Amino acid sequence: MTLDEFVKAFAAEFDETPEDQFKADTEFKTLEEWGSLTALSIISMVDENMDKTITGADIRASKTIEDLYNLAESK
Repeated sequence: MTLDEFVKAFAAEFDETPEDQFKADTEFKTLEEWGSLTALSIISMVDENMDKTITGADIRASKTIEDLYNLAESK
């Protein structure tokens, strides 16, 4: 999965936030719609699309979508 594909898949987990708000350098935790349920959706999306396992701690350690992508890729 490329970074661009990851950003698109990440954006798909949000219902109300416009897709154009999602870029590799987006600080996802600042998005109004971000919350614990979205975090669980992202963990599931990474597992399904990348066959990688990330944790809540991984999400907390990441600032941008690209940070999270790089962390997932390294697993």
